[in-house]
Amino acid sequence: MLTAINPKLPMRNKQITQDFYLNQLGFQAFEDADFEGYLMLEKDNIEIHFFEFKALEPTENYGQVYIRTNDIDRLYQSLLDKKVSIHPNGQLKLQPWGQKEFSLLDPDNNLLTFGQSIT
Repeated sequence: MLTAINPKLPMRNKQITQDFYLNQLGFQAFEDADFEGYLMLEKDNIEIHFFEFKALEPTENYGQVYIRTNDIDRLYQSLLDKKVSIHPNGQLKLQPWGQKEFSLLDPDNNLLTFGQSIT
């Protein structure tokens, strides 16, 4: 019955969020979905939605998304090549739970963790 999940994360500024995800992470905007205070982005088989929260204090934002990938090494290197900041505690590494992972923060301090199963 369930077919997909599309997380909704807070953003303070739609243009800054859109610029980061499009130009740094390679997402695309939905062509027919330009709504005031709301942003819908997609890449490959995932969607992330954002809602405007102008009063958001980034240091108090605990928004997090775990994104699975099937080529984590290539994704990680492509982000390094674009000079995307990887979280200081989120460098690419093998985790004890059988995932190879890395993490980064978006402009509003939403944590994006990318992972690939190595089992």
